[in-house]
Amino acid sequence: MKILLLVQKEQRVILDRLYDGIAAHSDCEVRWLNRSEQANLRKYFRNSVDQTQYDRIIFFLRFKLEIRQASFISTVRNLVILEHDACQNYFDGKYQGAFSRHYSRMPWVRVLTSGYCVSRRLRDEGYDVVFVSKGYDQTVLRNLNIERDINLAFVGSTKSSVYHGRREMLQSIAGREKLLITRTESGDAYLQMLNRIRYFVSADVGIGEYMIKNFEAMACGCVLFAYDQGEAENRALGLEDMKNVVLYTSAEELSKKLAVLTRDAALSRRIAHAGQQLAEQQYAFSSVGARVVAALQAPLRAQPEMSRLERLRAFLRV
Repeated sequence: MKILLLVQKEQRVILDRLYDGIAAHSDCEVRWLNRSEQANLRKYFRNSVDQTQYDRIIFFLRFKLEIRQASFISTVRNLVILEHDACQNYFDGKYQGAFSRHYSRMPWVRVLTSGYCVSRRLRDEGYDVVFVSKGYDQTVLRNLNIERDINLAFVGSTKSSVYHGRREMLQSIAGREKLLITRTESGDAYLQMLNRIRYFVSADVGIGEYMIKNFEAMACGCVLFAYDQGEAENRALGLEDMKNVVLYTSAEELSKKLAVLTRDAALSRRIAHAGQQLAEQQYAFSSVGARVVAALQAPLRAQPEMSRLERLRAFLRV
């Protein structure tokens, strides 16, 4: 299967190893589009893409720019959209309902989303959606087996409006426990920080799925305290409370479980080890890439044929 994978050139999270994972299991051509190219896909395709050369064309582009170009995107043949932010379709914010509206204009397109329950809800709305989880960069993040001198911490952003639930939960936990809330540069600085943390607090409140930091923390040997996204999501990801992860729904519950683990160092080590094994076996980008390719194999829904005039108008419309 010949694949054209179009991705964001300027992206906050480095996902090159995910692209490598996709390419390792397919005949894949990866192209990095800058903002202006993403903002004018019609022009980019007209100048740079021969659609007849590919069995699948994958968009992993900025949704803000993608939704403004639905009329052209609906003309792309054999299209699959890889989307890591579709959870925003179901909570308050500027993109609430926007993903559903976008996909309604091209219901034949397959969408790969990173949340199990989000995928299920979109399928219930009638769209061709496949769940493929997030993961982590196995070439950068690993357990260094060094001393963990930070007991309880969160590393990441709390400023975005999307993360207001995260911010409130972390503040609540910090009111009860000695919690470090910090940020680092990506790469080695992030690797070193995760390896200093014994208990990593993930607070994906209101998100509806587990964000990438969960898999990164597990891979680095932290005991992951993860805000509970529900039985179905946990089952789909293989997360088991007090076995390979510690689930909580309130600051009070986190404190109680933290007290148990503080008294039982052996249990903490077992959870950390099981979580690391799960991440390494299932959520390295090399494995996630293979699942992306597997999700492309089934035939796509039939796309209505456009007349020659419709095709010309769609391609030339400014």
